[in-house]
Amino acid sequence: MMRNISIIILSAGKGTRMKSSLPKVMHKVAGREMLNMVIDEAKKLNPQNITLVVSSEMETFYEKIKNEHENQQIDFVIQNERKGTGHAASCATKTFNDNKKLHKKVLILYGDTPLISHQTLEKMLQKIDDFSLCILGFDDEEENAYGRLFINDFGHLEKIVEFKDANEIEKKIALCNSGVIAVDGDALPHLLAQIKDNNSAQEFYLTDIVAIANNQGLKCTFIKTNIDEVLGVNSRIELANVEKIKQKQIRQKMMENGVTLISPKSVYFNFDTKIAQDVIIYPNVFFGSEVVIESGVEIKSFCHIEGAKIQKNAKIGPFARIRPQSEIAENVHIGNFVEIKKSQIAKNSKINHLSYIGDSEIGENTNIGAGTITCNYDGFNKFKTKIGDNVFIGSNSAIVAPIEIKNGAIIGAGSVITKNVESDDLAVSRTSQTNHASGATKFRKSKSVKKND
Repeated sequence: MMRNISIIILSAGKGTRMKSSLPKVMHKVAGREMLNMVIDEAKKLNPQNITLVVSSEMETFYEKIKNEHENQQIDFVIQNERKGTGHAASCATKTFNDNKKLHKKVLILYGDTPLISHQTLEKMLQKIDDFSLCILGFDDEEENAYGRLFINDFGHLEKIVEFKDANEIEKKIALCNSGVIAVDGDALPHLLAQIKDNNSAQEFYLTDIVAIANNQGLKCTFIKTNIDEVLGVNSRIELANVEKIKQKQIRQKMMENGVTLISPKSVYFNFDTKIAQDVIIYPNVFFGSEVVIESGVEIKSFCHIEGAKIQKNAKIGPFARIRPQSEIAENVHIGNFVEIKKSQIAKNSKINHLSYIGDSEIGENTNIGAGTITCNYDGFNKFKTKIGDNVFIGSNSAIVAPIEIKNGAIIGAGSVITKNVESDDLAVSRTSQTNHASGATKFRKSKSVKKND
């Protein structure tokens, strides 16, 4: 059920240090755009609406973002002039007022802070029952450029000083500002209206609303979280660091849920990877988007899997690639240097060595020999291969689609199969072999003479 909450996500930063034509907040962590990661967590609070403050470069992504969050009201506000976080928040609240959408509680988040959790945000919202404003802080003893939180003797928040405006004593304060704010919805527009740009950057700092609120007799507080949760991304180096943290979180959750990771640091997951318990994953495995793996599966080293479903007790790899729209059924074996693309492999079948299976349906208890290729592309169009149950395909065979090989058929090794094969037929397609008596000896002699010449 929707709650009387509005959420603002500030996402208009240029991200100059990213050195990219892609807007900063659309760069991915664990396969998910940072902005969508923040929206995902915000949605869990059941807000009535989410307003994204963006730059004009984001307009081409509006439909993509809305499609990702169909059941959530999302509004877009363009910040044409970048005059600071206070100005950005004001752009959002003007839209609220125009549409009469401002609610009892407002959260202000950032599109480039993708590790924020809804649990932490919920704690901040609860503070607004007793306070007008709550800031999310964190302790950091290392040298950094974050703003500092000033707490009075009663444990209440007095003000925030931006690092660039802080003196040497203020810079030694360990309690830092994440920028995330929960605030009373009625108070927010009035607080924003009083922010001035009389600072070293000549910007409207959102953080100034703390001092303004205190001057008006409003109560301000803070909660603390771990620094990892509020790390922002402004460069490729910071993006890699956040990726590292996110992967660690996913790995830990996988293991807690009953997945065995033999070398956790070498396995990379997508944000939406679904793996059941009693799956064993060996070192150096990569999962792309939309992967579902059922219980009892073994994924051996150096496999790349994306867009696929792998059913119970299958064995994959090592060195296997499973591409999108593939379904591997129970007890199937996909082995060394095998690529499966847009194919369905039924129960108990084996494709153990050096094969490519594309645009295919393979039945139960079928054995595909080493070096088998389904020739699915003629340079213009893709075609389908159907292979039935209990079929044996001999090694080094080429199956030229469109084609059907029916139940119980056998294909002789080294064959190029271009016609349908009926049930229980034996199909062999090879050129005749000719043996020349002593031909090898004669060949070597001829080569030796030419070499000596």
